[in-house]
Amino acid sequence: MKHFFGLSFEVLYQVVALIVIVILVHAAYVGIVRPRGDAILAQQAAALQLDKSAAPERSIYVLIYDWEQEAAIILALWALAIMGFKWVMILRQRALLGRDFIPLAEGVRILPDDTRELARQVQALPEPQRRALLPRALLAGLQRFQTTRSVQDVATAVHAYCEAEGERQESELAMIRYIAWAIPSIGFLGTVRGIGDALSQAHQAIEGDIFGVTRSLGVAFNSTLIALLVSLLLMFILHQLQLLQERFILDAEEYCEEKLTQRLHAT
Repeated sequence: MKHFFGLSFEVLYQVVALIVIVILVHAAYVGIVRPRGDAILAQQAAALQLDKSAAPERSIYVLIYDWEQEAAIILALWALAIMGFKWVMILRQRALLGRDFIPLAEGVRILPDDTRELARQVQALPEPQRRALLPRALLAGLQRFQTTRSVQDVATAVHAYCEAEGERQESELAMIRYIAWAIPSIGFLGTVRGIGDALSQAHQAIEGDIFGVTRSLGVAFNSTLIALLVSLLLMFILHQLQLLQERFILDAEEYCEEKLTQRLHAT
C-alpha cells in the first residue's frame, strides 16, 4: 500500500475522512439543526406557558439537537467511511478471482521445474495486483512447491497464507468495533447529563415551570434513542462487511486449490 509522509494511504484516508466529517456535520448543526431546534423549543416553551397540558410535538431537529447526538452521528459516519473503504478493497480483490493467473490448458500438470516460470508471471503483475491476497498466496504456493516438491506443503502454505490474511482483516475491524461500542456510551452520557439537569431544575417544576425539566429529560432519552438506533445500523453493516471478508478468504483458498494445488505433480 502506498505511503504518504510516513503514513499508509488507509490511515491517511481515515484521518482526512474524520476531519471532513467533523467539519460537514458541525456546519450542518450550526447552520440548520440548532437554529431550527431552537425555534421549535421556543414554540414548545410558549405553548406550555399557555397550556400546561400541551403535548410538545416531536421533531427530528429536537431529537438530534444536543452534542451527544452530534458526536454519535460523527462517529457513525466515520465508521461508515472506514467500512466503505474496506468494502471497496475487498470487492477489488474479489474481482481477481475471475482471472486466471496460471494460464494452463485443462489437464496440464505443474511440475517443480515449471514453478519458476509461473512464479515470474505472477511477479510481473502490476504492483496493486501483486500485493493482493490471491497472487501472494499463489506465489507462496509455487515457491514452496519448488523448494519442497510436496503438494501437501503447498496446500498447508496456501491455507496458512489465507488464514493469516483473514486474521489481519479481522484485526483491522477493531477500530470500527470500538466506535460501535463508543456510540451507545455517548448516548448514556447524554442520559446521565439530562437526568442530572432535570433534578437540578426540580424546584422550578414545583413552582409550575415544567419546561426545563421536560427539556432535560428529553436530552436524556433522545441521546440514548439516537445512539442506539445509529449503533444498530452500524453493527448490521459491520457484520455484512465481516461476512464479505470471510467469504472472500474462503473463495480465495478454493481458487488456489482448484488452479494450483490440484494441478501439481511431484516427480
